[in-house]
Amino acid sequence: MIRVSVMYPAGESTKFDMNYYCTRHMPMAQDKFGAACKGMTIEQGLAGGTPGAPPTYVARGHFLLESVADFEAAMTPHAATLMGDIPNYSNVQPVIQISEVKL
Repeated sequence: MIRVSVMYPAGESTKFDMNYYCTRHMPMAQDKFGAACKGMTIEQGLAGGTPGAPPTYVARGHFLLESVADFEAAMTPHAATLMGDIPNYSNVQPVIQISEVKL
């Protein structure tokens, strides 16, 4: 099992529409990934690791899939649409990481 994490860096000039992300973008991505998507979560950053510190990421979206090959097959036909939707909810480009789920 792998997790694809799509993380949006926080910053003073970062704009992020969480409502759009939760109700439009992520459901659209899940729909386009189809049966390859085994699960999805969305997180909103609240704080950093020390008292009063800002969050590192304003938001993080995660998808669970069986393999990197499954992700590539699901993402490739829709990459332009999904990446093109980013300006509708944010002014920052995400950092993407693919991880193997161990537990």
